[in-house]
Amino acid sequence: MDSAAFLDLLGNENRRRILRLLANKPCYVTEISDYLGVSPKAVIDHLQRLDDAGLVESRVDDGRRKYFSIARNLRLEVNVSPYDFGTKSAYSASRNLDITACRYVSIDVERAGGRADKRKELSSLASDLRRLERLENELSMAQRWVQGRLTETLDDISAHFEGVDGRFYGELLRGLATGAATPEELGRRVEAPPDVVADALEGLAAHGVVESDGDEWRLTA
Repeated sequence: MDSAAFLDLLGNENRRRILRLLANKPCYVTEISDYLGVSPKAVIDHLQRLDDAGLVESRVDDGRRKYFSIARNLRLEVNVSPYDFGTKSAYSASRNLDITACRYVSIDVERAGGRADKRKELSSLASDLRRLERLENELSMAQRWVQGRLTETLDDISAHFEGVDGRFYGELLRGLATGAATPEELGRRVEAPPDVVADALEGLAAHGVVESDGDEWRLTA
């Protein structure tokens, strides 16, 4: 399921409340029904949609009662700014991610990825928890700073094109910031005809900020 579909799925308040409840403990249908104040049938419908998306799973205990729990660890980022609205793909939070491979991120990683040693002292695990919570807050602040600087930079780019749609040119440059692209590819991103995009790219080339390489365009070095 793509990120937009996840956003639609989580747009329902009762499904969000179900996930908040299951984040605390596994629950059975009647328990969830009492918590939400809705019928068991409605709960089953919500659980089915969450199960189809791979967000919940179930197990049956010795008393043949079915319990539901959260199945996956996911992160879904929603971006709302003067230049963009959308979602980044939902992705699994992984303990095995090699953060040292990120070129522009510098984090003091005390231990490599992988499962924590089950024999580790509780005090050491508590210290890890404190450090990781602090790191999560720092990364959140860094994301907010980057988003603010991104908006300011796009504002500055737009200001260079008085009398025309500066945002359009800003989005073209943004589309090329991640790599070369054809006018057709950029057109799909900015929702403009390829010939309009091609003309705009020629104008940007006159400013010396983009250059063509065959059918593709890229930012100048």
